[in-house]
Order: sequence, then C-alpha cells, then structure tokens
Amino acid sequence: MDIAALEQFLRAHGVEVRGELRVELISGGRSNLTFAAADDVSRWVVRRPPVAGLTPSAHDMGREYTVTSALRKSAVPVAKTIAFDATGSALGAPMTVVEFVDGTVFRDQDELAALTDDQVSSSALELVRVLAELHAIDPAAVGLETFGRPDGFVTRQVNLWASQWERVKTRELPDVATLHAALTAAIPRESSASIVHGDFRIDNTILDSADPKIVRAVVDWELSTLGDPLTDVALMCVYRAPIFDLILGTHAAWTSSRLPGPDTLAQTYATASGRDLDNWGFYLALANFKLGIIGEGITHRANQGSDTGSAADRAAEATPEFMAAGLRALNGSAK
Repeated sequence: MDIAALEQFLRAHGVEVRGELRVELISGGRSNLTFAAADDVSRWVVRRPPVAGLTPSAHDMGREYTVTSALRKSAVPVAKTIAFDATGSALGAPMTVVEFVDGTVFRDQDELAALTDDQVSSSALELVRVLAELHAIDPAAVGLETFGRPDGFVTRQVNLWASQWERVKTRELPDVATLHAALTAAIPRESSASIVHGDFRIDNTILDSADPKIVRAVVDWELSTLGDPLTDVALMCVYRAPIFDLILGTHAAWTSSRLPGPDTLAQTYATASGRDLDNWGFYLALANFKLGIIGEGITHRANQGSDTGSAADRAAEATPEFMAAGLRALNGSAK
C-alpha cells in the first residue's frame, strides 16, 4: 500500500485527512485485499484486487462500488461509499474507499467460541432474513436495472463453470462431465431474477459486536449481479459443508456444526422471502459444481505459483466430494 498515494487520492476526492494517515491490512489472499485506513479522526476501508492470481471478473471493484452505492438507502445494510478509482491511477489497480463499519467479522470457528449457541443460531437466521431482503429489492428502484443479464443466467452459469474446469483442471475427474451433462439437462425452464450477492455467508458480513444478531453491513460484493436468487441461497447452503474448509484453508465459521443446517437455512429463506424452492436439487447441484471447480482452480494457481494462501495445494481434494454431492442432489438424495 502506497500510503502517500492513497492520501493524495483521498484529498483529491474531497476527503479531509487530519493528522498522519495510517494503513493496515485486514484481510487478503484469494479475495480482494482489504485495508483499514485511519487518520487522527476518521477511519475508512480500502479495497483493491489481489496482487497475484488476478481474475478480473472475480475481483470487479467497479461492480462492488456500484451495488453498494445503490443499496445505501435500502433495507440491506452496506458501508457508505466514499470514492472509487476505476483506472487504478492511484495504486496501480482499481480501488474503492468506503466508511469503516464498527463490528465483528467471524471468519473461523475459534472466533465463534465467544458466542452462545443461541447467538450463533440467531445470527445465522438473521443473515438469511437479510438475504431475503436483498432479493426483494426491485433493481430498477435502486438504479440497478442494467446491472446484469438475468435472462439465461443459470444456463450461462452451467456453461461458465464447465469451461472454467477445462482451464484449471489438474487431473481427469469423470464426475465433472457427468454432473455437467446432468445440470445441462435439468436447467429450469423459468427462473426468478433479483440482485444476487454471489458469495453470501457469515464472514462476508459485519455483525454488531455487542449483539451479533444485528447485521451492521454486508460486504464483499465483487461477484454481485442480476440473476437467479436461488443460486445465492443454494451456494449459502452448500458453503455449510465441512469440506468447504479445504477451499478456504481454515476451519471456517460458516461450516461450524453450531449453526443451523442447510435444510433449516433453506426453509427459513423460503418463509422469509415467500419464494418456493422449486427445482431445489438443481440449484444445490450447481452450487456444488461451482465450488468443486473453484477448489480445483485454487490448487491449479498454487501449482503455477500464483496462489500461496493457506493449504492452497490441497483445495482440489474437495473437488471430488463436491461433484459427488452435486450428483446426489440431482438424483434426489439431498433436499
């Protein structure tokens, strides 16, 4: 982080910097890099893409800034946007600056130990309610009617991840082709459309430190678009699989057995949103397909030397399990 360049950027966008500007890395690795910046009075969060293993569509800073700006006055809590460097002229890469939201981010299971079982369960169910609120927003009402292409969204997702497999596979896995063919045959004829987050789970939110049942902000919007809301819900549920720990390289908070199970989360969403979970097996299968290929990609990049995150070389061990789970979901052995 070039602190002098960041300070110059802030001042150029009308942000008063009072005293010495200090910056520290909050999180990094496979997601966008997140920094806390502070002077003697104010605090901000600065986000930019990672320095290696960059996939532009997965680290779209403009997309993140657009959606959080649009949702500022909605029922979904987000950080207030401050400034956006689309060209990367300040730091050499696109950058967003938003207000610093006080609260707690629960990334791993050790951090959940500070909460009671009731707090853990209530927080998870509140997150589901917030996701339902997001999907209820009329994109046109917040200026996001052109934010994506909802028509044909799930078809493009199936094809996208199949083509991604061909780019990142580290070995042959027959279940990938089998699941791809089964998904292609099972694509729903009709689907709903809404704003989707694309990566919704507890560690992509900020919870109130005193009362974790309160969501202070939903963060990490770089995968958001207009698409089928059930893809958001299914991915949230499949993230609960213990094998997801291999993808993140940690004992993730969201895989903790203390949280409600995926069936409970799905039913809570259906109740909160008023949506039927039609073709639910397809959506679970698609989420498993996606996560399995993501795991393969992490190991592929590690083998190329561009992903040195925790246990990146082992992430592909999860791929066969996700593919098998996807096939079970389509065959009706998973709800």
